Amino acid sequence: MTMPHSESTDSESSGHEHGHHGYISEKDAYLKRLRRIEGQARGIQNMVADEKYCIDILTQISAMTSALESVALGLLNDHLSHCVVEAVAEGGEVAEEKLKEAKDAIARLVRS
Repeated sequence: MTMPHSESTDSESSGHEHGHHGYISEKDAYLKRLRRIEGQARGIQNMVADEKYCIDILTQISAMTSALESVALGLLNDHLSHCVVEAVAEGGEVAEEKLKEAKDAIARLVRS
C-alpha cells in the first residue's frame, strides 16, 4: 500500500521512500512478536521492582534479546528478499544504495 506523499511515514522521516515494505505480508506476525517482547520488558521491570534474583533477571533479558534478534533477522531477510532484489533489478545508484544499507544493517546487527 502506497502512502500519499502528503502524509509523513517513518521511511520518509529517515530519508527513504518506498511503495511498500518487504515485511508487509508478515506485518501482523511481527506486531504480535513485538507485543510479546514489550510484555517481556514489562516483566523484567517488575522483576527489578520486586527485587528478584539477579540471575533470573539476566535469564529473562537474554530471552528478550534473542526474541529481538529473531525479529531483526526476519526483517533483514524480508528486506533482502524484497527491497534489495527490486533495487538490484533496477540497477544503478538505487541498487548501490540498497546494498550499502543492507551491509550497514548487517554490520550493526553483528556489533550488537
